[in-house]
Amino acid sequence: MKWFEIILVVLTLGSGLVVLLDKLYLRKRRAEKASLLDSEEPAVVDYSRAFFPVLAVVLILRSFVAEPYKIPSSSMMPNLLIGDFILVNKFSYGFRLPITNTKIIPVSEPKRGDVVVFKPPHAPDQNWIKRVIGLPGDRIGFHGDTLSINGVPMVYEDRGEYVGKGRGAEMTGASLLSEQLPGRSHTILELLGRADPRGQGDWVVPEGQYFVMGDNRDNSEDSRFWQQTHFLPEENLRGKAFLIWLNCEGWFCKGSFEPSRIGTGIQ
Repeated sequence: MKWFEIILVVLTLGSGLVVLLDKLYLRKRRAEKASLLDSEEPAVVDYSRAFFPVLAVVLILRSFVAEPYKIPSSSMMPNLLIGDFILVNKFSYGFRLPITNTKIIPVSEPKRGDVVVFKPPHAPDQNWIKRVIGLPGDRIGFHGDTLSINGVPMVYEDRGEYVGKGRGAEMTGASLLSEQLPGRSHTILELLGRADPRGQGDWVVPEGQYFVMGDNRDNSEDSRFWQQTHFLPEENLRGKAFLIWLNCEGWFCKGSFEPSRIGTGIQ
């Protein structure tokens, strides 16, 4: 994804520079040296003038408005499935420059429960998606199958046994639970009584960083398991996930396809 961003920026700036040079200098020079019958502009100028507006619009939309993202794993089930194509709001947490992701205009900060796309500190060339659980200063604990925030265990409501579809069928039989985060609730999957001991512990979230977890609690490589640091730096945020615009698996949607998920907001 980073290479696509770099290529898009280079092509946009390059074509824009060609158009500008042609307008300020090259066109006049051609007119002075060529006759009226031989004033055809070079192909590079023609292509640059045609593609620059399109490239510029795509770059602006993708960098500052919304970016598409495909869910590659089951870590956010049951709320996001493998094959979901989502949109990420790029200005929810501030306007950032493309490539460097440097924030230039602050807007707001992530709230507990937000589903965010980010670059993990140990894999900065990748984009991951998780839910914000811990805010700066929070004390996060995860013991057994229970999450606690600032010493308060979360309340869970059992919604029965989960039945997966397509590539998510492996989670069939897991417990579907409603987890009551402070101020909001969302559904999670748990294989009750089978918690990985490596993901057990207590953490205090530093300033300017966040603690993130997947909704599929027994199948998510999240803050609990990161070795170098258990926390997500604010500068690694890409945006807030807000909409499913397609659900499709395989080439030409030959795999599972759930049209009912299209247009669904992400809670």
